[in-house]
Amino acid sequence: MNANDVIAAYINDVAVRLPRKVRNDVAFELDALLHEQLQDRADVEGRPADAAMATALAQAFGDPRTVAARYQPTLTVIDPADGRSFARATFIGLALLWALGLLDTLRQSSSAGIGLLSALGHWWVGTVVASLWWPGLLVVGFALAAWSRRRWPASNSAWKPLAPDRIPAGRAALALGVAGIICGVGVLLEPRWLLDAVWHGRAAPAAYQALTYTETFLHRQGPCLLVLLLLNIPLLATVIARGRWSPTLRRLELSLSLATCTVLAWTVLDGPVFMAQASDKTFKGCVVLIIAVTLVGTAVRIHRTVRPAPAHITHG
Repeated sequence: MNANDVIAAYINDVAVRLPRKVRNDVAFELDALLHEQLQDRADVEGRPADAAMATALAQAFGDPRTVAARYQPTLTVIDPADGRSFARATFIGLALLWALGLLDTLRQSSSAGIGLLSALGHWWVGTVVASLWWPGLLVVGFALAAWSRRRWPASNSAWKPLAPDRIPAGRAALALGVAGIICGVGVLLEPRWLLDAVWHGRAAPAAYQALTYTETFLHRQGPCLLVLLLLNIPLLATVIARGRWSPTLRRLELSLSLATCTVLAWTVLDGPVFMAQASDKTFKGCVVLIIAVTLVGTAVRIHRTVRPAPAHITHG
């Protein structure tokens, strides 16, 4: 990384903690300020600015959480620097718990013949009220984190620059992902081989029946899912070979993720996948969870995108 990359990484770490409406404006202001200070420091030291100089400047400027707190109205929840993280984690967690609980309640009420109002009442008591443990758990967690930072301030590691195009979990994690996709392709082509692998062909006939696809799935959603899974292999292999993500590869990943979620949603809504009802319900429950996790992860990544730019000023 060069000096500009270090400054960009620091600005990104600060800006992602700000509300979207002020994020780019603050990033633009920080970009100008830090580059000016970096040039001043280079002039004083009589040498060109490099990554080490930029890292020292960023560390002296302050922890990204503390700097972000200067640019926004602080929330009085636990620690001002953690306020928005707490609120975001609370909202996302409750939304997921409520949505999954509502889907489960509606499914059970449909099979039991319970009316909509009664089902909503069960959902309110059994899911909404019961889910209040989540904010309480977050309060305890954030409070302990804030107390730890105040109790042992020296133990907080200094900020270090991270390249925006890095592979977050490293090449090994992507290699495991490719291996998982290959296994997924094998299961998609013929799930019953798992029974043969475990029981060496001596599994009960009912077990084979439970893992038998319907003809509709085999001729409609199955081929689409197979193609989408296979397209992920060259994408991840390219990232592993390059050692980093590029904007083009990220766009391809986003397109594949959204296309896969669309086909998975179609699979859930378009009749049974397996011949056995129990297997079908279990599979569709897992698919819904996969869709939710994928969409939440995609939304978080998009939300954390920072593009330094001045705020638009409208003249009356």
